[in-house]
Amino acid sequence: MDLVPAPASHVHRPDRAGVVLDASTVLAAAPGTGTAERWLRTTLGAAFGLPLPPAPGGTAPHGTGPGGVMALRLDPGLGPEAYRLTTTADGAVDIAGGDAAGVFWGAQTLRQLLGPDAFRRAPVRPGTAPRLAATRIEDRPRFAWRGLLLDVARHFLPKDDVLRQLDLLAAHKLNVLHLHLTDDQGWRVEIRRHPRLTEVGAWRPRTKRGHRASPLWDDTPHGGFYTQDDLREIVAYAADRHIRVVPEIDLPGHSQAAIAAYPHLGNTDVVDTAALGVWDTWGISPHVLAPTEETLRFYEGVLEEVLDIFPATTSPFVHIGGDECPKGQWRASATAQARIRELGVGDEDGLQAWFVRHFDRWLADRGRRLIGWDEILEGGPARPSPATAPPAPPAVLPSPGAAVSSWRGYAGGVAAARAGHDVVMCPEQHVYLDHRQDGGPDEPVPIGYVRTLEDVYRFDPLPPGLPADAAAHVLGAQANVWTEVLDSRSRVDYQTFPRLAAFAEAVWSTTLPAPADRDFPDFARRMTTHYRRLDALGVAYRPPGGPAPWQRRPGVLGRPIEGAPPDV
Repeated sequence: MDLVPAPASHVHRPDRAGVVLDASTVLAAAPGTGTAERWLRTTLGAAFGLPLPPAPGGTAPHGTGPGGVMALRLDPGLGPEAYRLTTTADGAVDIAGGDAAGVFWGAQTLRQLLGPDAFRRAPVRPGTAPRLAATRIEDRPRFAWRGLLLDVARHFLPKDDVLRQLDLLAAHKLNVLHLHLTDDQGWRVEIRRHPRLTEVGAWRPRTKRGHRASPLWDDTPHGGFYTQDDLREIVAYAADRHIRVVPEIDLPGHSQAAIAAYPHLGNTDVVDTAALGVWDTWGISPHVLAPTEETLRFYEGVLEEVLDIFPATTSPFVHIGGDECPKGQWRASATAQARIRELGVGDEDGLQAWFVRHFDRWLADRGRRLIGWDEILEGGPARPSPATAPPAPPAVLPSPGAAVSSWRGYAGGVAAARAGHDVVMCPEQHVYLDHRQDGGPDEPVPIGYVRTLEDVYRFDPLPPGLPADAAAHVLGAQANVWTEVLDSRSRVDYQTFPRLAAFAEAVWSTTLPAPADRDFPDFARRMTTHYRRLDALGVAYRPPGGPAPWQRRPGVLGRPIEGAPPDV
């Protein structure tokens, strides 16, 4: 079997004849299973040269029938995203799903059962009919949010690379792509009413090579952006794979690219913002948005276009960042200080919370939900604070509908869940896949914590001791791939895989025991087969024995965190 992620239950029946897929195999798709039907014809049809024509007369009764029928059907009793895959005694294949997504995930499991050749784009053994052993698999996901953040702001990835990432997510039963579209180093989404965001903000003249402490520079100009139709294509492609795309538009920090394009967005009374360019190094820029009505109207216009590109039918969430906002310019700005007094928010932390709360209400009025990094809780009682500290005014607290991406460990997510906010766990110390995979000297541009394949396999989105009512607010988890030191598709592949396969099992499989009791040797054994699938897909993953010579980056400095405890 060697399935990744491992299913809830599977029964292999070697005493029964299996199924042979050949030119006579027909596809019987019940209403509501069209996404899996199209995907099977496109993917398995191409890999094996099979036409998979529609079954005569439509769907086989109850998904069963004579040999040579692959049947897709809905069985709502299975539950959301759940599926049951069965090969019948008469040689048919039946995939039943609790909903359309469940049928699709069952089709992904079928692909794995058919061997690594099923992951190729054309037949490599023409005339050889793929075989499927007699089996019965029942499966369902542990969490509803199983995601990957892809940072296209620091290093731009062309549209085709994003579409490829969606296929890789689908192959691992992951269902959220969080697109980090804006930051200090680049603005990647076309906004028609503000064209300079991409004319100016999408390009930088040079780029720091390695960590920000590195003396090396790449003097090749870097940039790019997605047109609105590019993003609509990405959203539609994702929806066909039952993946939601969550856009991130950063504010009020991480905004230097926007300020470089439109200087009036910055704190013009303390900085000559007209002289700013798109940032060419890493870290946290001190240049943040000015707390003015003009800035609010500007970003409302941006988000109006974003909502049109990313419809609520595919994802209700819009990420606004809300993190790492230096306060130095606001402290020095007479405009910002007057705004603090006018709003009655107390201080600069309250001003940041006011920004968040404004767009929380704005999005809610349009039927959307704000999600932001765990800093969005700061300034109010949702954050643990000394008993003597006065709470921030209620007007600046995020609404109950606002969700939190907990990145600074588990604590922010625990506080959010206890306060009634939905949470996506993505703690830096566990699932930041840009962090190095080994402590050896050959890791390319090593940064952050050492997080091995086994470390990620033992990740659990639910920290020990979280009460049941708070745990119910944990939507799931996502792995984050930040691209400051990932300057190409191959570097993204190397840092992401194979650890994303381990993450996928941690968030999908319902039968995993507590992290310390997980059978990593069994997972590593199954990965032996899964590496062949990744090879067939052309994924430039990190080999188990360490980087290949062409994957190393000698002389490009990273920033190892030495001696850090595992759960900082």
